Amino acid sequence: MKSVKFIITIFIEMNSLLKNKKIVRVIAEAGVNHNGDIKKAYKLIDIAKNSGADIVKFQLFKAEKLVTQNAQMAKYQAKNLKLSKSSSQFDMLKKLELKDIDQKRLKNYCQKKKIQFMSTPFDEDSAVFLNKIGVSIFKIPSGDITNYLLLKKVASFKKEVFLSTGMANLKDIRNALKILKKFGLKMSNITIMQCNTDYPTSLDDVNLNVLNTFKRYFKTYVGYSDHTLDIDLPSYAVAMGASVIEKHFTINRNLKGPDHKASLMPLELKQMIGKIRKVEVSMGSHEKKPTFSEKKNMSIARKSIVAAKNIKKGDVFTSSNITCKRPGTGLSPMLIPKIIGKLSKKNYKQDQIIKNY
Repeated sequence: MKSVKFIITIFIEMNSLLKNKKIVRVIAEAGVNHNGDIKKAYKLIDIAKNSGADIVKFQLFKAEKLVTQNAQMAKYQAKNLKLSKSSSQFDMLKKLELKDIDQKRLKNYCQKKKIQFMSTPFDEDSAVFLNKIGVSIFKIPSGDITNYLLLKKVASFKKEVFLSTGMANLKDIRNALKILKKFGLKMSNITIMQCNTDYPTSLDDVNLNVLNTFKRYFKTYVGYSDHTLDIDLPSYAVAMGASVIEKHFTINRNLKGPDHKASLMPLELKQMIGKIRKVEVSMGSHEKKPTFSEKKNMSIARKSIVAAKNIKKGDVFTSSNITCKRPGTGLSPMLIPKIIGKLSKKNYKQDQIIKNY
């Protein structure tokens, strides 16, 4: 009966950790994987929710404000779309836009589904709109870490900010942080995200050790925006202290679009989040003390001072007539230096636990 109660208690304790003591927020990055279709966007929200993500994130931009008419595609974009590198980035982005009203509809749908809505703004007007509809967290994308105007505008909202650092060095990050702080943001509201801007990212470019660099240099929260196709790396980042994980996902990796090839399929997203939650629970407390589950084993595994041979009342305790053996229900062996030389207050038979001195 006691063992059943113990198992139930452990279950309740673990459940509490999972539900109430999350240390990691997982962002399922829908991005532009809706291909400009609001119905696909709704479906992406459903997938994110069913996968156990905390947040689903889209993007808000107007192609006219994001790129020049003659801007070329990135190599990975052209490759994923099976186009030449000289193809127009403007034309590609124009097809991937979501209207402002669509963003509001998606936010309302997220509220209904009980998953947090985010959308990355790529210009000041988009940021103002998202702030107006009540978005509570803002992401500065890697490409805008040097965008003074966007940094200034987002900082003025005084809301939580995730600062993505793809393509950046420490100087770039310091400069961005100066602007964010200058215009009203506290460091406690900033999470610096390690990121690599290549889709998909190769393992030798991940550089998770940078998380330790961020913690050492900037003394703030750190996160990891993962562009590999690996589902284990985010959980490794969590073990290194990441409190935010971001990962692209898609309905189908074979869909036509710039980011699908570097995105997880629905089942992979769910598996990745499951791995994160396991690490999250196992990280536990910073305090080293006997855990609830260990306490029942302490008296069994530890040792007590016992008589190594028969001892008569009045005999002197010596290193030859006392030793230490299990169980640990008597005096701690750490007291042996204090006991040696003292007189025994009673008779002890061999293997009997010494109770006092």
